[in-house]
Amino acid sequence: MGQLLQIAGDLLLAAALAGCAYLVAAGLKTRAFLAQRTIAPAAGAMEAVTVLKPLHGEEPGLEAALATLFAQDYAGETQIILGLQSADDPARRIAERLRAAHPDRDIAVVVDSRRHGANGKVSNLVNMAGHARHPILVLSDSDIAVPPDYLAGVVQALQGEGVGVVTCPYFGRARAGGWSRLAAMGLTYQFLPSVVVGVSLQLAQPCMGSTIALRRELLQAIGGFSAFADTLADDYAIGAAVRAAGWRSVVAPVLVAHGCAETSLRQLLAHELRWARTIRGVDPAGYLGSGVTHAVVLALLGAVLQRGAAPALAVLILAAACRAWMIRRLAEVTASAKEPWWLFAVRDILSFAVFVRSFFVRIVDWRGARFRVDLRGGLSGI
Repeated sequence: MGQLLQIAGDLLLAAALAGCAYLVAAGLKTRAFLAQRTIAPAAGAMEAVTVLKPLHGEEPGLEAALATLFAQDYAGETQIILGLQSADDPARRIAERLRAAHPDRDIAVVVDSRRHGANGKVSNLVNMAGHARHPILVLSDSDIAVPPDYLAGVVQALQGEGVGVVTCPYFGRARAGGWSRLAAMGLTYQFLPSVVVGVSLQLAQPCMGSTIALRRELLQAIGGFSAFADTLADDYAIGAAVRAAGWRSVVAPVLVAHGCAETSLRQLLAHELRWARTIRGVDPAGYLGSGVTHAVVLALLGAVLQRGAAPALAVLILAAACRAWMIRRLAEVTASAKEPWWLFAVRDILSFAVFVRSFFVRIVDWRGARFRVDLRGGLSGI
């Protein structure tokens, strides 16, 4: 038994060392990637754009996030569609208030209860798309806040040779207290660097709900939004369909903020397990390999199995130092609030627990509804 524990500890420490290399690369590459953000209007950059925002419920910070769409440094014609599936949805009050506050803007509030599949957000998009007037569609989740150069940067990226769809990296912004702080930390210090490293090393081609920008004619060519109405990872599936049609998907160096509104541990776990299950479904091998990103927890487990042996403790100290350095780099890039170190320890343990638990998840909770997920990421109601 002692020899087995020694071998297991060695494997964990080796994975932790690989994780240390990742943490250093993540800190360097994230900063370098976002430094490319020099948005300058290019020829034709002022094409007319329709922005689609599917809404569901009055989330904390929703109005402030939507308001960022009205502060864009973009001279092209812009239509904004705010879509709901119920006339009683409290988000409708916010949508109507924003429309009344901007009478000079082209804003449509679409209320349509028709369902086209298990994915409620995609059903909402199907209903909204019929009201779009412009050739470029830019859609993002309701809780995404964007910088003033957002549309200019996204449209410029879409004009690249062979580019069919553009997405944006994002970090977390707490909107509802302690649990939402933990959720935001997971996005900023775990998810964001993993995306940038994957893209920089050409190991990933993400297409994320933070932003999906594409031309309407291409969307129609891949079957429209309705083609993804029964898919959990609808954003990834859209990107995959665009690439299958012979176009490229790119990540623009435009950083947007995801508003985190979790108010309990249960909400946090439900959200992160659904998210982890989604990623595992679309890229099983890559997700398994992402285990090394949990360097501190891996080193801690290795040190425990080896009963605090000096080499194991050295790896643990190195992992903690690399993690702390990366956190500082990411905090500067995202201008995130400073958090106590003990909270990062809680966050790292929680992230590792979600990673392990995700291999056993078959049912996910999405906006209060429960769905069974098949091996290909398809959804079916329970």
